[in-house]
Amino acid sequence: MPTPNHNEKHLPDGEFIVSKTDEKGRITYGNKIFIKISGYEEAELLGKPHNILRHPDMPRLIFKLLWERIKAKGEIFAYVKNMCKDGSFYWVLANVTVTLDANAQVLDYHSVRRKPSSKAMRVIPELYKELLRAEQQGGMDASEKLLENKLEGGSYDNFIFDLQH
Repeated sequence: MPTPNHNEKHLPDGEFIVSKTDEKGRITYGNKIFIKISGYEEAELLGKPHNILRHPDMPRLIFKLLWERIKAKGEIFAYVKNMCKDGSFYWVLANVTVTLDANAQVLDYHSVRRKPSSKAMRVIPELYKELLRAEQQGGMDASEKLLENKLEGGSYDNFIFDLQH
């Protein structure tokens, strides 16, 4: 795993990162932008768990929410800080969906990621620092409780959408 550094990469406006994984989260496809921004060669990504890109600044809670939602055959939007092969990072707004076969069985997970709004980037990095601290001090329950308090009774989805628009 690379050592994180403070070099930030930015997804260009209008560009989309696309990847697919199998049910276990192993990468089965990545578009050219995904491969380029990650700094990995395609062969280094295919068959690897998608968490090869997980930045240590990401609270586990966000991935818990993501997996709960897609295991229930739903979709989720989430802000994610990914780490590149060289330790640099980039932020995205990820939309993760499930591809089902004719019998409603999971074929794969499909993620389309875009540049996050400047409004989101004024809120999310600090929120994630707080969630991460809560996890380190009190575990996942503390992180969940903190997020619930921050949402003030509103839905997670509305919070994410409001930040993007």
